Formats: sequence, C-alpha cells, structure tokens
Amino acid sequence: MEAVSKTDAKKEKTSIKTKVQRLGSKLSGMVMPNIGAFIAWGLITALFMDSGWLPNAQLAKMITPMVTYLLPLLIAFTGGSMVDEHRGGVVGAIATMGVIVGTNIPMFIGAMIMGPLGGWCIKKFDAWAQPRTKQGFEMLVNNFSAGILGMLLAIIGFFGIGPVVSGLSAALAVGVDWIIKRNLIPLANVFIEPAKILFLNNAINQGILTPLGIQASAEAGKSILFLLEPDPGPGLGVLLAFMFFGKGSAKSSASGAAIIHFFGGIHEIYFPYVLMKPALFLSVIAGGVSGTFMFNLLGAGLKASPSPGSIISILLMTPKGLGNYIAVLSGVAVATAVSFLVSMVILKRDKSEDTDLEASQAKMANMKGSAKGTSSEATAASTEDARAILSTANEVNHIIFACDAGMGSSAMGASILRDKVKKAGLDLSVTNTAINSLKDEPGLLVVTQDELASRALQKTPSAVHVAVENFLNSPKYDEIVTGLKTKEVSGTTDAPSETKQDKKETTEESNIQDIDVSKIKVIDFIHHDQNVGSATMGRSLFKDNMKKSGVSDIKVQHLSVGEVDDEENVLVIASRDTAKRIKLSFKNVQVLVVDNLMDAPEYDKLIAELK
Repeated sequence: MEAVSKTDAKKEKTSIKTKVQRLGSKLSGMVMPNIGAFIAWGLITALFMDSGWLPNAQLAKMITPMVTYLLPLLIAFTGGSMVDEHRGGVVGAIATMGVIVGTNIPMFIGAMIMGPLGGWCIKKFDAWAQPRTKQGFEMLVNNFSAGILGMLLAIIGFFGIGPVVSGLSAALAVGVDWIIKRNLIPLANVFIEPAKILFLNNAINQGILTPLGIQASAEAGKSILFLLEPDPGPGLGVLLAFMFFGKGSAKSSASGAAIIHFFGGIHEIYFPYVLMKPALFLSVIAGGVSGTFMFNLLGAGLKASPSPGSIISILLMTPKGLGNYIAVLSGVAVATAVSFLVSMVILKRDKSEDTDLEASQAKMANMKGSAKGTSSEATAASTEDARAILSTANEVNHIIFACDAGMGSSAMGASILRDKVKKAGLDLSVTNTAINSLKDEPGLLVVTQDELASRALQKTPSAVHVAVENFLNSPKYDEIVTGLKTKEVSGTTDAPSETKQDKKETTEESNIQDIDVSKIKVIDFIHHDQNVGSATMGRSLFKDNMKKSGVSDIKVQHLSVGEVDDEENVLVIASRDTAKRIKLSFKNVQVLVVDNLMDAPEYDKLIAELK
C-alpha cells in the first residue's frame, strides 16, 4: 500500500507539473506572437515621453492608448483565435473591451482570460447551432451569433470579471512592491532560473512578470520585473566555464553557443550544458540571484519586456541615462561572474567521464515536449526519411520553420536551411513563423519539432510536413535539400504518371463498397481555408437528403482536420487533396473522397446504404 501511495503521489506531482507547463505554453502563445507590438510601445515610450531621448508631446499621446487598448486587444484576439481561429479571436476581442473599459489599469490578465473564453464560447455555440441552422441562413446566424455573444461577454466582463481581475492585479502589485522594498526580489531567481531550464518560465514570465511589469512601467517609467527572466548573465557564465574547464564536444561548442546566447538571445542553447551536470543548477541560481541583487541595488529597470533575451534587446529597452545603462550592465556582469565562478568549481571538481552533449540535447527535447503537453511518441506527423516525404509532394515553393513563438530556435533553423538551399542553387523562400500563424497553402513545406508536428498538421493539412528533433542540428536538412534537388533535376517527366496513380488510388478509396456503413455514427465534412463554404453547404444538403430518406440517427457536421475524432464510427467526407492528409493523420476513421463536396454522386449511394 505504501508503494502504491508513493507512486500515486509521484504521478500527481507529474500531473501538476504538466498542467503548469501547458499553462505556460498557452500564455506564451498569446503574448509572443504580439511581442513586436510590446517592443514598439516600449520604444515609443523610451523615445517620446517627457524624460525620453526625443521628448515629443504629440507623439507621446500614443503611449497610453497603446498600453490600454492595443496590447490587451491583440492578446485577446490571439487567445481567442487559438481556440476558434479568426472567429474566436473577434469574439475574444469584443469580450475584452468590457474588462478594459470597466477598469483603470492595463488589462493584460483580463485579456488572457476573456480572449480564450470568447473563443471557447463561440466554438461551443457553433457546435450546437450548426446542425439546427436551416439551409441559406448560415451567414445570418454566424454573424449575429458572434455579435450577440461578444456583447454579452463584454457586459459580463465589465461588471464581473473586470473588477475581480483589477483587484487581483492590485493585490499582486502590492505584493511585488512589498518584496522589492524589502530587497527580497533576488529570491525570485531561486525559482526562475531552474524554471527556465524546465520550461516553466512562460507561466511565470508571460503570465505574471510581464503584465505587472507593464503596469509598473506605465506608472514609474521602468520596471525591474522585465530583467528577472531575460538576464543572459547566468547562462553566459556557464558557457564561459565550459570554454575553459569543460571537456570534449561541450568544450569545443561552448564558444559558439555563448555568442548565440548572449547576442542572439536564444537561451535554450545553454540548457543542455546544465542538464549534463545537474550541479550547475546551483550556478544559474547563484548568478540569477546575484544579478537581480545588483539590479535592485542600483535601481535598474527596463521600459518593456526584451525579446529575445539578448543583451542588444535589453539595452534597447533601457531608459535614457548613463546611470540606467551602468545599472543594467553591472547586474548582467555580476550574474555572469558569479555563475562562471560557481561553474568553474563544479567543473574542476568533476572527475566523471565526458557526458554526451547530444544525449543532453535529446533529454532537453523530451522535456520541452512535456512542457508543450506532447511527446515524440504521440506525434501524428510522419518523422520518416525527409526524402521519402518529399517524393510524395507535387511541388514545394516555400519552406516555413514553425515553433511556439516564431523566433529563437526556429529562426536559427531557417537560417541554417536557407544557407543550404542557397548553396544547392535552389530558388526557394525559407522563413520562420509562430505555429499559430501558419496558413494552409499549396506548395508549402513546414519544418517543425517532433513535439509540435501534430499542431502544425492541424493548421496546414495540405502542406508537406517534416519533423526534426533539434532545429539547430538536424541531418534532415540535408535530406530536404537532396529531395528538393532530385525533384528539380528530374523535372516534370514523371508527374503525369504519378498523378494518374494518385487519382487511381483516390478512386479506389472513394468506393462506397469499402465503407462499413453499419459502424457509422458520425459523418464529418472536412474543410480548410480553401473550402469552408463548400463544406458548409455540402453538410446542409446532405443532411436534408438524409432527413428526406428517413435517416435521423447519424450526426452530420463540418470540421477542420484538427477537430476530427479518430474513431472507426466516424466517416470523413473530404476533397481529394484534403483526404491525403486525413490518411496520413488518422488510422481509424473511414474516408469517402469526393470531387465536389456540395454535389457528389456518391451521396445518394451512401444514404441508400445507411437506411
């Protein structure tokens, strides 16, 4: 019994950690795509306010409206669109206006609540209303439902949620002020530094520190809270210690990693070095505490949150004045020195054999997968040989690297592949973006990490997908270039025969005789950005024909690829291109491929079989 209790307790702790990590990922997903707007507000404040570099009373009028309306509404729209795409974003933004107008402080926490809530409400309403909407009234119901629901949520936000969030924000602000005045703020790094490496930092930084920091910055002109997590000093100290006292591949790669970390702001790159020697957690904690102590002692603070956590971004967000720059640089220098000294002692006393850096990177990838609520084992997208994947693609004219934030490691990966593509003489665009910003389009190749592959497939079902373990070092980049080069050299000679074969296979898959109609309980009409209207009309017409034929016990709905339940009692009706992605993504659903979602000859045969 005792053993069982210990096991249950361990599972419970793991579950709590996973939930916190998922919360952090969601909060980051709302804030990071809009970080450019935060930086714009910080630069406008630093330049044009009364104490700025270029004081201008006219331009300074933008400061308050941006922090009061623009930034919260952007967060709300992003949060709502994460739940129900553009429609959810609109309702989430409308709902957030209630909490903005009902309070007198920047309502970032309120936006993080109301945005996803608005998206969730309209998604649930659509799921209820769509099967009950008469043919021809779809647009009327869609538009008025979004407006009415948004209005009701805005009223609820104004009278209910706004005052509650305002009180919570005020309490947190008082607590932070109390901690700062008693010089206890450095103790926050005891939790923040390990949290960065364990991928819990988004819940802390984006959920608490950034909203409170913006509120403090709007009142005082700067905030130390913006420096707690982005400080590159602790990580730089660890990497410098490996440069002088490390062994093997870790020692040889540390110098390049230090440059990327300090100037590029990609903090992820030092995480494997700490995981190699867990005692180095003490180094980053000591460095973080020491650096924040100096920030607090010298009154350092930033105008807005720097992103990425590069020394360049930090200096750009530093308020005008030599004293402010000295305070910020002193804190970073102290953090680096203390972290370096502690790391030096740990590495010199360590007599163990050289630890494999690649093994630590793999361990970090698994931890990051857990942080995003996924695992490489559960990845829906294929991770087979990239050349084999590309051999099935008709054409690729644009390559996108996608990650949670659309910056950092994905930008590095895009840069690496862009260089390889250029050297191979291929005329292809290689860019990077946030995974929530992906758009389904023809000729697209999406490269993402294993743990994000299923989300990327949901967003872009028509694209070609390649999943990698590590953006910074993947053998699949060479496979991608080889595959694309091979297709370019071979030209289009074999294309007609391949197309015929694809059509032949698709026709065979469309055969009604291959579908077990006795198991069907749900029929899903599948849409993506190119055929939402035809899927809606197809579902409506098909449902009317079913009713006329006396078939009433089967649920008929239209969904996106990512909303499909992978069950054998689900029949998916999709266009030719979308069906290929369905086959790759799901194992259990039955698939009926049609040329026209609105009027397919297979529908009459199917309804006759369902009677």
